[in-house]
Amino acid sequence: MNIEYLPNCRLAFMRQIEKYGIENKNTMEKLKEWAKVNQLFNKNAIIYGIAQDNPEITEHENCRFDACITIPQNFITDDNVEECEFIGGKYAVFKIIHTSEEIQKAYMEIFPKILDKGLEIDNKPIIERYTIEMVENNFCEICVPIK
Repeated sequence: MNIEYLPNCRLAFMRQIEKYGIENKNTMEKLKEWAKVNQLFNKNAIIYGIAQDNPEITEHENCRFDACITIPQNFITDDNVEECEFIGGKYAVFKIIHTSEEIQKAYMEIFPKILDKGLEIDNKPIIERYTIEMVENNFCEICVPIK
């Protein structure tokens, strides 16, 4: 676990609204294709998967997932994506192998690790973060907001 301050940044994103699962991956792949066409999928790209809702308290069919990529301030988006300003902050970051099994395992282990360190989880979405190098090597980072 590392503690990082994620910076504010501008994001282009595609949103799906339904039960979290395989469609998250499909939305992410669609975003990557859009990013490649727009020359954003490069060594400087940072990709975020943001589950906006907690499925334990939100109806599964209403869960929002945003597949996002950082964009330069002067980049003009098109109708295929939405855009927003990501407000950064302090996060506990865990680098893991990007498989369904490892992600599931990580989500079972990270919360006790955070609490054991005496950290308090902030009321913001948990983020999966990827660089191109991580994508190519089948890794991702789970970023948990902390106070």
